[in-house]
Amino acid sequence: MSDSAVKSTPLADKHLSLGAKMVPFAGWNMPVQYTGILDEHKAVREACGVFDISHMGQFLVSGANAATWLNSMLTNDINKLDVAQGQYSIMLNEKAGVIDDLILYRSEPDTFFVVVNASKIDEDYAWLMAHKPADVCLENHSDDYVGLAVQGPLSSEVFAKVIPGVTLPPRNGIANITLDGQDLIICRTGYTGEDGFEFFCPAADGVAWLEAFIAAGAKPCGLGARDSLRLEMCYPLNGSDLSPEKTPLEAGLGFFCALDTDFIGVEILRDQKTNGLSQRLVALEYTDKGAPPRSHYKVHTPGGDAIGELTSGVLSPSMMKGIAMAYLPVDYTKVGTLLEIDVRGKKFPAIVVKKPFYKKA
Repeated sequence: MSDSAVKSTPLADKHLSLGAKMVPFAGWNMPVQYTGILDEHKAVREACGVFDISHMGQFLVSGANAATWLNSMLTNDINKLDVAQGQYSIMLNEKAGVIDDLILYRSEPDTFFVVVNASKIDEDYAWLMAHKPADVCLENHSDDYVGLAVQGPLSSEVFAKVIPGVTLPPRNGIANITLDGQDLIICRTGYTGEDGFEFFCPAADGVAWLEAFIAAGAKPCGLGARDSLRLEMCYPLNGSDLSPEKTPLEAGLGFFCALDTDFIGVEILRDQKTNGLSQRLVALEYTDKGAPPRSHYKVHTPGGDAIGELTSGVLSPSMMKGIAMAYLPVDYTKVGTLLEIDVRGKKFPAIVVKKPFYKKA
């Protein structure tokens, strides 16, 4: 994508005034860090951080047949959702490869609020429109909102300071509230492994809300900390750990696939469940110090051939060692398997470990 095609969120000027270093990400000009990745990572693990997630997409799906149709398009079972509840789900192509992973909330009995990945907004919308029945309404509201992810053990306290008298929804819940004439959406999920919430407001009001959360104690955080936080939890990144060539079972996301429902790609998943997988996405960590692992670095057997490549990799700020994920042949996916990661010609010993890397004390 050319620089001229890179979009900016309504908070871009505010990020610059806060000292952010900006980089292109998923077609958007986004802050990668403010004071530093280690500093911001620590803030989320120990206190509270706030991330701009305005680049992500928001769809509204409604109609008496909306739930039935969405169940034919997504892997998780929507019938398990009560009103004001949400779930992680995955949209597949006909080969059961991942188009996108997303979060879907049932805001009303026949109305669903869907949050999709930034780089997939247009593709997701086109795919859903191509399969949509006439009695379902699908609306793309991605330009209408500023989104903020407030994450960390003190996030509830920050929320109470900014919006006193309003209770956060429970884990995986959603609340629609109106405050001073503004329609706000508050979701209780996260991508860091810490407590937190997502806050969606009208785009024109985004800067004021960001300033309010910062004043209440949330530290501005960029994509760098977001990546290290999510990788410590082994949360997959679409386009890296998830792709149209890999199935959710290969990615270790079988828990989010209701194989007793009929959605696009389900037959392939049922076959994989019955006959077994040839590859799996595993967690790898260095057994000693080494240069930070990065995506596309090759994974080798000890002193031997390459058997795969990293999909994600980072120096873990919590563990101070290299951590990564990679799709490997099943024979090499058992916890305790010793391997090597090739970093620009130098090989560092690594071991397959149980997910996630980071476990709270």
